[in-house]
Amino acid sequence: MKLTKAERATLREMFAGRCAYCGVPLGERWHADHFEHVERKMKWADGPNGVRRLVSTSEVHRPERDTIANLMPSCAPCNIDKHAMTLEDWRRKLQNAAEVLRRNQPTYRHALRFGLVQETGATIVFHFERLAHKDPSHDH
Repeated sequence: MKLTKAERATLREMFAGRCAYCGVPLGERWHADHFEHVERKMKWADGPNGVRRLVSTSEVHRPERDTIANLMPSCAPCNIDKHAMTLEDWRRKLQNAAEVLRRNQPTYRHALRFGLVQETGATIVFHFERLAHKDPSHDH
């Protein structure tokens, strides 16, 4: 869905100019994320040097979800990482991040051993959830 400048400005201010998920201030290149994913339709297209590749179309599989009421302001890293996951699937992925790093990244294990990072085991609570606990008028 293509947002007007006014709709985009309203969406950006939904959480005082912060990412709905991590809470960082939104920069110039922030994303309008579908809270419940719409899953874009894909098609094969010729790329550089005649190599065929899958590209996204403007069509979606769940057009009923392609509404402004289903959008959240998001920083690019959160939107890209969330991709087409449900919120709870993404929360589980994030909750497991330290274990994945410990298992797969020697540099992370060294950082742990030398006290450069500390795992807290904190539960993932998204920015919009923290705000909702403070102000029950938020409806996302």
